[in-house]
Amino acid sequence: MLDLQALDTRLDQIAHRKANLPELGELLALNAEASGLDDDLVRAQTALGDIQREIVKADTDVQLVRERSSRDQARMEAGQGTAKDMQALQHEVDSLAHRQSVLEDIELEVMERAEALSAEVSKLEAARAQLILRVDELKAFRDKAFAELDSEVEQIGHSRNDVVAGVGEDLVGLYEKIRASSGGIGAAVLRQRRCEGCNLELNQGEMNRFTAAAQDEVLRCEECRRILIRTAESGV
Repeated sequence: MLDLQALDTRLDQIAHRKANLPELGELLALNAEASGLDDDLVRAQTALGDIQREIVKADTDVQLVRERSSRDQARMEAGQGTAKDMQALQHEVDSLAHRQSVLEDIELEVMERAEALSAEVSKLEAARAQLILRVDELKAFRDKAFAELDSEVEQIGHSRNDVVAGVGEDLVGLYEKIRASSGGIGAAVLRQRRCEGCNLELNQGEMNRFTAAAQDEVLRCEECRRILIRTAESGV
């Protein structure tokens, strides 16, 4: 029975270890960070896409004005039309030059914003790549630890089956019931008149009864109701 309790205690320790691996907490934090980073990246990429469309529009506007100005300039140089026509063309050329300057300033401002957003996207992508590397590293640590612990659980399972077979179904059933209601400890050693389950010392009447009990009789602590395991140090 003591062997069974030791095996079950180790299984509980393994379960606790699996549930509380440091990598799990860090993975949880990194997943939350990744979620926020992904949101920021989507917003930055969307803004960059929008502004790139602005660049295309601004460039198209500038090109249209340049082409119109070139045509007017060619007509003026060819001297086609009356003096009034030439005056009107000159006025339009001057207006187009001003318009082109304004549009080029707009295009430059948009390109500067695009450059800043592009740098932000690159920064976020680099941060995300680093984060993914760390996540992959932690997952590898976690999986390795889980594999080692699962292997130990499998080995303990084989040993436990052998112990259970030697103890008997009725006693194991009682032990399991007590263990479920007693914080994972179903059996405790009786050492020097003291139950190591509740750490209370047994009175003389209990000790006399235990001394008179048969070797195969199941003894239980009157206080915590755990199965008591007799050893050479029990005092009975």
